[in-house]
Amino acid sequence: MKNRNSKPVKLTRRNFLASGAAAAAGASVLTIVPSHVLGAKDGVAAPSDKLNIGGVGVGGQGGGNMRQCQSENIVSLCDVDFKHAAGSVKRFPKAKKYKDFRVMLEKQKDIDAVMIATPDHTHAVIAMAAMQMGKHVFCQKPLAHTVYEARMLKEASLKYKVQTQMGNQGHSSEEIRLLKEWIAAGAIGDVKEVHAWTNRPDKGPWYANFAARELPKGTPEVPKHLDWDLWQGPAKERPYNPAFHPFKWRAWLAYGTGALGDMGCHILDPAFWALDLGYPTSVQAEVKHHKPELADQAFPIASTLTYQFPARGKMPPVKLVWTDGVYKTPRPKDFEEGRRVDPSGAFIFGSKGSIKHGSHGASGMRIFPEVKQKQFDPHRPKKTIRRVTNGHMGDWIRACKDGKSASSNFEYGGALTEMVLLGVLAMRFSGQKLEFDSKKMKFTNFPKANELLHIDYRKGWKL
Repeated sequence: MKNRNSKPVKLTRRNFLASGAAAAAGASVLTIVPSHVLGAKDGVAAPSDKLNIGGVGVGGQGGGNMRQCQSENIVSLCDVDFKHAAGSVKRFPKAKKYKDFRVMLEKQKDIDAVMIATPDHTHAVIAMAAMQMGKHVFCQKPLAHTVYEARMLKEASLKYKVQTQMGNQGHSSEEIRLLKEWIAAGAIGDVKEVHAWTNRPDKGPWYANFAARELPKGTPEVPKHLDWDLWQGPAKERPYNPAFHPFKWRAWLAYGTGALGDMGCHILDPAFWALDLGYPTSVQAEVKHHKPELADQAFPIASTLTYQFPARGKMPPVKLVWTDGVYKTPRPKDFEEGRRVDPSGAFIFGSKGSIKHGSHGASGMRIFPEVKQKQFDPHRPKKTIRRVTNGHMGDWIRACKDGKSASSNFEYGGALTEMVLLGVLAMRFSGQKLEFDSKKMKFTNFPKANELLHIDYRKGWKL
């Protein structure tokens, strides 16, 4: 393992001006002059009220994120494949264009905040570089590719005092707040077990995005519109193949985090927050691969994970079970016949009743059996958690301006991601229970697993 220092170190790269980065890191708190000071009319935002945002990875999901930022000044777009990102280029014609995020951060001095929606394996190096230069950061989930990266990003966000947000949009929802308030009020009693699931990668068009059927063949020519070297970033160099870009990178260990890494940050978020789960003491995986030869390169077509969490204050220990693909979560006996089981979701089992919810932010939350919900309705607790009224991206933009943390900042999002990625790592050792010491960030009973808490970056890349 490399780079195990307690403090994050600066990203080294070609032509990066270290002196400029050091100077910018001091400007970690953004100040925007209120519009009324400049004589703006009520309801009309003055130019200085707007953030200058640069996007990195602005096709696909990133294109959608940039649309959600269009109330601000979009000053730069960075992508290694502008054919894939053509929609953003058309939408923001005045924005300067870059292929290398390091060049963008070096040259574009007016950037206040950075949106990151690249493949998982490049999240950490981009986010760290931006924070070190005093930029506020929005980064898609999962926040990182390795457990170590997630911990370092969490620590860096506190060190550099920037406003951050992970792209698990359900964390800004009304339902996830209700769930936390209901559980805190004792609506279902003590919670000792959670079962969560997704049908990915078993069903529909998602299969190719999350699971591989065979190893890549041949060495096709790299498309002229793609900078393959930059796309690979810190990952080990390998030949281009359309099995990786675009879209299908999630299926491969070198670039993605599989169905659990992608969907777990949505589906496990409600229980993680409401139950204050923190770090698990152990995790164990059972997996199924399409072909044995794919096991050391691609994610399984199905997995079952079992996490164990210790008691937290007055809350008892929790067993959390995750299933995906062809492995199915058993239907609870008190979940009434005829009630729909969501394609992705969770059952949270309490001593006085249980809660079911769907994928993003406890969507479709409901106590079951239904009689328990009806008994609880007249006694719902007061709403005590701050509500988000301007959307997940809007909440981050608001945080950048007023300095009050966004709903899923890196302190929270980093911990959630780390928990999820411990399960992703456990898939590499199917059947082996891994006992985890969160303070030392190491597995205590199976040293071989510690080698995968982080990876060796390619030459020229460092966190």
